[in-house]
Amino acid sequence: MTSDSFKAADMQLQVFPTAPERLTPGTEIKAAQLWSREDGGEVVAVWEMTPGTLTDVQGNEAFVILSGRARIDFPDGRSFEAGSGEAIVIAPGDVCSFTALETVRKFVTLRTS
Repeated sequence: MTSDSFKAADMQLQVFPTAPERLTPGTEIKAAQLWSREDGGEVVAVWEMTPGTLTDVQGNEAFVILSGRARIDFPDGRSFEAGSGEAIVIAPGDVCSFTALETVRKFVTLRTS
């Protein structure tokens, strides 16, 4: 890969395969991978989700919401609501539900190992 620039708001995204039992029926997730470590242990992407809820989200990611609004709910009762320009860090080991209150597009970096 070479260094590059992009306009995240205009990027074409592809359907991101997600187990249907984790998503509100009718909700769609799309993404475009921008970079990954050679060993696949870290990924940077633009990610988008239509309104609905994605359950069983595993932590170890940081993201900035580019557009839309979301709520992140944790089993211990913590909850974050965030919109355009806000950053969220989900710590390794945390599990949560991600609810797109309106279509959300985010720039995300996550560790997969």
